[in-house]
Amino acid sequence: MHDPLPHDLPTVLIADDSDTVRALVRFELESAGYAVVEAENGEVALEQARTGVVDVVLLDVEMPVLDGHATIVQLKADPETAGLPVVFLTARSEGDDVVEALRLGAQDYLRKPPTTSELLARVGAALQVSQLRSELARRTQELDRMSRTDHLTGLFNRRHLDDVLQATAASSRRHSFPFTVLIVDVDHFKQVNDTAGHQAGDEVLQSVARRLSEALRTEDLVGRWGGEEFLVLAPHTDLVGGQVLADRLRADIEATAVPTSAGVLRVTVSIGGAAASEPGDGVEALLRAADRSLYACKAAGRNRAEVVAMPSAPDPDLGAPAVV
Repeated sequence: MHDPLPHDLPTVLIADDSDTVRALVRFELESAGYAVVEAENGEVALEQARTGVVDVVLLDVEMPVLDGHATIVQLKADPETAGLPVVFLTARSEGDDVVEALRLGAQDYLRKPPTTSELLARVGAALQVSQLRSELARRTQELDRMSRTDHLTGLFNRRHLDDVLQATAASSRRHSFPFTVLIVDVDHFKQVNDTAGHQAGDEVLQSVARRLSEALRTEDLVGRWGGEEFLVLAPHTDLVGGQVLADRLRADIEATAVPTSAGVLRVTVSIGGAAASEPGDGVEALLRAADRSLYACKAAGRNRAEVVAMPSAPDPDLGAPAVV
């Protein structure tokens, strides 16, 4: 029975049916500062690899239950383990096993019994590949997050909102649940920029973004739709619930003073929304209905909120007034 693995050490999985080989390799690796887990066959190796603590796999070719070739096929087919670097262990002198292992996705191979220097060199190279892949994945995720985030408010941007809207509509069709979309527009925002300055305008947008984020449920989503407009997506929310939400958001923002570089400002918003109650309601039609509702609120004097039921078909006579 081995002690629990230290979380800060690189971890090598040794999969070999020989107790002697595992013990020898384990001794060399632990002496060099690695943590080690063991597997006596391919099936156990797969279980160990899926724990998420393994950085490198040393995989014997000849094992019971699942041999090395069958094991690497399953490792590479699983998204959770596909990126693990695999170094094959083989006692055979012919090169067929090595060629097949490399063809199946192994990074390297070792002849048994490996020398200490060769073992550490190959494992070190494999670990470097593992670390580079992890760093690449982290940076890719960070770039994707940045590409979906509005730099001023820290909210999701329109690209992300578009994707989530489409996914929510598809899920609504599949599972027959309602959802509501709200478009929140800061009233007289151009005047804020013109009289208080663009820095104050940015501070107003940041304040509204915070208030919206704080006021929503965990399952709701808010993002910057563009300019001074924000979009709120409230899944599992019907017409009545959407109106209650819109009224609460409008009142909350009206009641919140906004400290800016130009002094304390009072800000109001107009909110237009549409509730999708039918599984077939499409995103574009829903957004048009919310836009029409928003323009109606602005034309009626602003600082209003109105959520409408999704119309079965767009009304060509409903033109949006030119209110800004």
